[in-house]
Amino acid sequence: MPASRTPAPAPERRGGLAGPLVTLALLAGLTVWSVLALRPPAPAPADAPAASFSAGRAFAHVQEIAAQVHVTGSPAHERVVDGLVATLTDLGLDTRVQNAVGTRQAGPGAAEMARVRNVVAVLPGTDSTGRLFLVAHSDSVETGPGASDDAAGVAAILETVRALGEGEPLRNDVVVVITDAEEACLCGAEAFADSHPLASEGGVVLNLEARGTTGPPITFETSPGNAGLAARYAAAVPHPVASSFAVEVYRTLPNDTDFSVLLGDGDFTGLNTAFIDGNAGYHTPQDTPERLDRRTLQALGDNTLALTRELGDAALTGLARPGDGDATYFPLPTGLARYPGALVWPLAGAAVLGVVVLALVDRRRGSSVPRTLLGTAAALLPLVLAPLAVTGLWRLLVLIRPGYASMTDPWQPGWFRLAAVALVAVVVLAWYALLRRRLGAAALRTGALTLLAVLAGVLAALAPGGSYLAALPALAGALTGLLPRRAQPAGALVAGAVAVVVLAPTVALFLPALGLAGGAAPAAVATVLALALLPVVEGLFPAGRARLRTPAVPGVAVVLTVLLTAVGLAVDRFDPQHPVPSRLVYALEADTGEAWWASTEDDPGEYTARYVGTPRTLPHDYPYLAGEAVAAGPAEVAGLPTSRVEVVDDRSSGGQRTVTVRVTPQREVRLVVLDLTADGGTVTAARVEARDVPAQALGEDRLWVTFHAPPAQGVEATFTVDGDGPLRLRVVDGSDGLDDLPGFEPRPPGVDAAGTHSSDLVVVGATTDLG
Repeated sequence: MPASRTPAPAPERRGGLAGPLVTLALLAGLTVWSVLALRPPAPAPADAPAASFSAGRAFAHVQEIAAQVHVTGSPAHERVVDGLVATLTDLGLDTRVQNAVGTRQAGPGAAEMARVRNVVAVLPGTDSTGRLFLVAHSDSVETGPGASDDAAGVAAILETVRALGEGEPLRNDVVVVITDAEEACLCGAEAFADSHPLASEGGVVLNLEARGTTGPPITFETSPGNAGLAARYAAAVPHPVASSFAVEVYRTLPNDTDFSVLLGDGDFTGLNTAFIDGNAGYHTPQDTPERLDRRTLQALGDNTLALTRELGDAALTGLARPGDGDATYFPLPTGLARYPGALVWPLAGAAVLGVVVLALVDRRRGSSVPRTLLGTAAALLPLVLAPLAVTGLWRLLVLIRPGYASMTDPWQPGWFRLAAVALVAVVVLAWYALLRRRLGAAALRTGALTLLAVLAGVLAALAPGGSYLAALPALAGALTGLLPRRAQPAGALVAGAVAVVVLAPTVALFLPALGLAGGAAPAAVATVLALALLPVVEGLFPAGRARLRTPAVPGVAVVLTVLLTAVGLAVDRFDPQHPVPSRLVYALEADTGEAWWASTEDDPGEYTARYVGTPRTLPHDYPYLAGEAVAAGPAEVAGLPTSRVEVVDDRSSGGQRTVTVRVTPQREVRLVVLDLTADGGTVTAARVEARDVPAQALGEDRLWVTFHAPPAQGVEATFTVDGDGPLRLRVVDGSDGLDDLPGFEPRPPGVDAAGTHSSDLVVVGATTDLG
């Protein structure tokens, strides 16, 4: 006879909808509170108390610094530097300008260098135990005035220093470092760490950055062994928005800031803070003072001033070196939750133990262990499908609005973000509705918690600072499941509250951090939250006449997703204040008399498509276009002069050749590329503008050096090559602005330059045979 199947346990048939709906309403309110608690405060006016931070006062600095584009080496940037020196000197600080050349390896056979002017000022302490460094950068990108990135950071430091002067002197030295060439190559920070006397002993760094125009300032990166600094941060700042999970994520990314350079130097510890919402205006002509959110500026300044006072009077000796371990921390509506890293594994273990005990209790209640294991495997489905669905939503939006194709986030993404969260709910609710009668509510609930507990263990091993995201909801859910049936509705509320306060802020912060284009990751976190809320959701499903029909529950979420998406499309439209981004480069090769328009847009928009066609690899390499296929099209040849190359010295000895050249641009340029090829040889040493090229960039038969902010008298470079083969030096110089080029038509209203280095760039290349 065929084996009989054990039917799924019958669902509970008591109670009506009132209880579950009240619980959901309470959790919805808690979600709103948790997310709104992240919002920055109202800006303080210019007449705020003198010892406090005022966004009104700081904003005047933003307006002055970001009055125009001020890229490294430009006359506008020279004026910014001079203004910073005057301001800091008037505040009573000993202020100097470090004129130097910074350098960074850019890969095998490649390096970036820049002539920099760092502004360094000292506020001496009364009995210093170390140095506290306040760091931001003064340069803007070539496509925008940089009100947010990083005039806001500079202004926050200036206002902080002014406020410090109104109180008691601090114990420790405070060093203000306003770096240069951060946007170009992080070369100002490298030059400071490499050669400035104040950097020799290291210290604690507070770096201020931006990757947007609004939102809460997030402390997203720390030095290793951050427990001591995290404790100081939690104790001091009035608007704490920080997550150890963000620290873990950022450590895996290739992104860099000045903070990365200082940490890499090995003598510094510290905290890196940035605001990241409003990404559509980042690095663009729209990054103006008017677009900068003054509430964000207030939060950034309040936190910087409070933390400077905290660390300024602390014993910095221990904090200036990595501690024994990292702390785990995350935002709560009332502050910052924090516990030692030593508790990561115990909490993950407790979560695993809790779900094992719950599975055994479920067995006694009628749900078998194999059924729970099936529930665990089944929970993987929404964890995969929900992120795919959100990715699909973004692709649908790009189909409807092709201008989104080259954006990370729309100009006004709020409604779309809500739609993405609702879409996650659609997937989870539909999955639950389909499998609930087959496996049973208990098996799905415990299976989901088991998956979370396993995830907590994986994170504890690979990214300890993020383990709390799964461990705490899993442990709370398991303990709730062990309660008597009568107590489980109240327990579900408590467990749901734990999941909400732990996970909802992470979703809210991850959505702007990665944008809708990268919405899969925040969707995965939202899915974890939805799985943790299954005991609450269960009350909505049929167990009697007073329940909603099964299709109605996910159906409501479907309708909500559609409505939110429709509202988002109605609200977010391209116009002159919210333009479609476009990337366009003009490349001229003087040797062959060829010219091209090129674009790094994956799917060129209507305006860009006038100039470029199908993707191709250009016959020559140019900065920001090298080594990749780009959309390109023929262009008229402009009468642009090439850089002059002079051989200053050329000598050979013992199979080694040393050549010194001077490259002098014949037009106003922002950068010069020195592309040396040694046929049959190896470049073993190079020195550009009296600074050695990093050894890691050498050892190839080709060396590519990009030099930013070249001096008017030209760039002098010396190359040492092993081998006696011929040498060729290809020089590419780059400038900004397409207006005077033949065949160029200005962008129409509603289209503007994208926030990339490959926007509105003009490059001219020519080769010199050095023999």
